[in-house]
Amino acid sequence: MSVDAPKAAFIDTNILLYAHDRNAGDKQTKAAQLLTRLWENRSGILSTQVLQEFLVNATRKLPTPIALPKARDIVRTYGLWVTRETQVSDVLRATELMEIAGFNFWDSLILACAEAAGAEVLYSEDMQHGQQVAGLTIRNPFIE
Repeated sequence: MSVDAPKAAFIDTNILLYAHDRNAGDKQTKAAQLLTRLWENRSGILSTQVLQEFLVNATRKLPTPIALPKARDIVRTYGLWVTRETQVSDVLRATELMEIAGFNFWDSLILACAEAAGAEVLYSEDMQHGQQVAGLTIRNPFIE
């Protein structure tokens, strides 16, 4: 990953999951390095939606699930990156982004929250690398 960390970067759930998935190999390393860089630069942002999805997937869907107390500690730690609560306006904006960009609701809500939080970049594996949506550049850290 040679790209410098942006001033404000929103992290999608999959990046947070990979960073804590002992079975993710190279993706675990790259995701953990990205999160470390964002901690050092104080530029990481995420939403309560990301934390909720992380908790469910980390404790139930990973090949080696994370114990609930450990997952809770991770949520508590990354809770510092939640800069604002999701609002009704974010839900409504998500529906607009569904129409504009064709994403599903949950991805559109991630985009809406990232936009509202002032992020420049959305790190995600689930969306098209390099795509510009709602003033954000989508980056897949696994192909950079």
